[in-house]
Amino acid sequence: MTATSSSSAPQVPHVGGRTPRIEDRRLLRGKGYYVDDVHLAGALAMRVVRATSAHATISAIDTEAARSLPGVRLVLTGEDTRHLGVIPIEEIGYHEGFPELDTFGHPVLAVDKVLYVGQPVAVVVAEDPYLAEDAAELVSVDYDDLPVLLNPVEAAGFSTPLHAGGNEPARFVKEYGDVEAAFAAAAHVVSGEFEIGRHTGIPMETRGCVVEPNPARDELWMWGPVHVHDSRRVMAKVLGMPQSSMRMRHTDVGGNFGVRGGAFPEYILVAHAARILGEPVKWIEDRVEHMVGISHAREQVHRISGAFDAEGRILALRDEIWHNHGAFMRQAEPLVSDITAGMIVGPYRIPALSAELHAVLTNKTPLAAYRGPGRFEGTFARERLFDLAAKEMGIDPVTIRLRNLLTAADLPWEPGLEIAFEPYSFNSGDVLDHVQKALVAADYDAWRAEAAAARAEGRLVGNGVGLLMDKAGLGLYETGSVEVDEAGRIRVLTGASSVGQGIETVLAQIVADQLSISPDVIDVLHGDTDLVPDGVGSWSSRSTVLAGGAARIAAIKTREKALELASEMLEADVADLELTEGRVQVVGSPGTSLSLGEIARRFDNFTARLAGKEPGLGADAVYLDDHMNYPYGITLVQIEVDPTTGGHTIRRFFVSTEAGKVINHLTTEGQIIGAAAQGIGGALFEEFLYDEAGQPLSTSFMDYLIPTAEVIPRVDYFITEDAPTPNNPFGAKGLGEVGLIAVGAAVAGAIDDALGGEFRVHRVPVHPQALFTMARQAVAGQDGTTVDDVAESDTPALQIHLGTSATDG
Repeated sequence: MTATSSSSAPQVPHVGGRTPRIEDRRLLRGKGYYVDDVHLAGALAMRVVRATSAHATISAIDTEAARSLPGVRLVLTGEDTRHLGVIPIEEIGYHEGFPELDTFGHPVLAVDKVLYVGQPVAVVVAEDPYLAEDAAELVSVDYDDLPVLLNPVEAAGFSTPLHAGGNEPARFVKEYGDVEAAFAAAAHVVSGEFEIGRHTGIPMETRGCVVEPNPARDELWMWGPVHVHDSRRVMAKVLGMPQSSMRMRHTDVGGNFGVRGGAFPEYILVAHAARILGEPVKWIEDRVEHMVGISHAREQVHRISGAFDAEGRILALRDEIWHNHGAFMRQAEPLVSDITAGMIVGPYRIPALSAELHAVLTNKTPLAAYRGPGRFEGTFARERLFDLAAKEMGIDPVTIRLRNLLTAADLPWEPGLEIAFEPYSFNSGDVLDHVQKALVAADYDAWRAEAAAARAEGRLVGNGVGLLMDKAGLGLYETGSVEVDEAGRIRVLTGASSVGQGIETVLAQIVADQLSISPDVIDVLHGDTDLVPDGVGSWSSRSTVLAGGAARIAAIKTREKALELASEMLEADVADLELTEGRVQVVGSPGTSLSLGEIARRFDNFTARLAGKEPGLGADAVYLDDHMNYPYGITLVQIEVDPTTGGHTIRRFFVSTEAGKVINHLTTEGQIIGAAAQGIGGALFEEFLYDEAGQPLSTSFMDYLIPTAEVIPRVDYFITEDAPTPNNPFGAKGLGEVGLIAVGAAVAGAIDDALGGEFRVHRVPVHPQALFTMARQAVAGQDGTTVDDVAESDTPALQIHLGTSATDG
């Protein structure tokens, strides 16, 4: 890995540095505390019986054999949970525009019919997990199959609805400018249809939940959900309990990426069973369950057109999108649909837009946000359109993009677009300037020369490019607190979630700078509603800005209180005091000082009562932010294709971003590299495939391919800090997703370039079999032979059964 950075911002002791991740001290030593590490005396085990049909009525459920098995304590079916209804969609604003949204929510257990393979139909609670699994296999369910809908375009127009309200619970239309006039006046109109396959985040830790009831108070203590405050709000509503009676407890999270963030049916079932039995209940899913039950992601179809003038400047963009949400709406949807339609414009100066998105339901596992939601998909479609325009107009693919990028002269760029209830306002940066710097930093001319030389030798090597713009900081507020104990250690409490992104380290850096101490004396606590009564969580690259903003305010208040108290204790004016290295001292007299711990110890309950003030040293804060920030950059990929096998090697990988202000370079680099790996997975490997009956074909890592360390290339990155955002006190822009957003587009362009420049890639991921076929066609076209003449002996080994594609029905 190599990094290039340009910055004119002054460095501060911790913020802007390379502080090692604090959380790694326990995680890398095997001392993490995950949900399966929660062992409660007498805990029972829950097993879920899942639908084996994609669309069917339930004609009968026989649970007698399971109930009679010794050690089985409870069996529940949909009739037992009918009163719980469906899991409501999180209240973030969409109910106003779509008042029937909750009717498309996921039932706790299937009632009367099932809509996807893997849908929970019944649960068994027994004295140990093995007995629970044995008993679950004794539950017999009879199904009467119904027609299966898999293709979102077909489902949107299908006359037989999956739900009483139809198959399209939401539709978004984003428009500005005069699109019709622009297309009428265009010198060139370019159109294409592009597909993004269904895949998801694959965390090392699967979902799990442990609930301990307190029957005397009708309270539940719960471990497992990722975003504890949001999950508690939803689950309390379903269970008919006050939120204060659901007490969420902290565990480490072995990966999230957005897909584990919701209030899942299984969590509610664990809580409901524990409440009925008055005993602790535990559920840990296996990987097969995870592949059919976790939130899926992506899967969109774009029919996109661009109007261009004679020089390749875009005049207008038109896009109709079908977004396959699976069988039910889940979590905060249709948020990803909204973001997709709004962010389709990317980092370009597009004078007019018409985007219409259909949020469609089918007989697949429900969908939710996954790292870069809506941006990976929309960027692939838009960047493929630019590649197609470049080919049809005879313009270099990089040149046509440079002609259309936003510059500082365009700011603020406010075309009249709304994204997630916020007016789109790009107010800091110069995309053209950044991209030109990035191309120089990557030495892209050398990439071109290298690929040309390889092709002259008969090798299939090509380069691809993708431009990206992200949106970050979604969610209006976050909570935070700082507490100084008498020993001098600092506790930082946050409503954010630690999901592997390094938020404990970042918050420690921010607070350390404000209190002039080392991050080593700071403990960051989260995921516990008794310690942090309210919060939002970590998603949409929001943690650094919002959680960091709250921690910063709390630390400033704590510093001010320390100076005020020390002025009385030292009998000095506040203006004559300074806080340095964790001690308050009289300026010029370092011998006259008090540590923060000493101030906290001396200002005990008795002293505070006499002074008429709150005891202790610390403060609470809420950070409000009603403006998202927009990082941007470029992704470059060089790939080599082996025409005899369909194999590929990513020879070079480069990604850039304008960061505004980097809080921690180590964690930022880690975020970029990790995101790049997931982007490569979505471009070349990962896809949930189904047969025509809706049976999933990718339920293990034998069928669902994920990129391994062997195939992930060295990731080179270029980070600038030239355009701090004015929307937060750090000037920082969210960087958790920039590494993957344009990977699919760049990989597709590189494949086309490697195979002779013809426009071939219309969908991702590009599976080995598809790549093999395209490579054979390219080689046949080059030397005059037919496709059947090329590498025919290799064909049998490549007949991998990929099933029906997600959008081919």
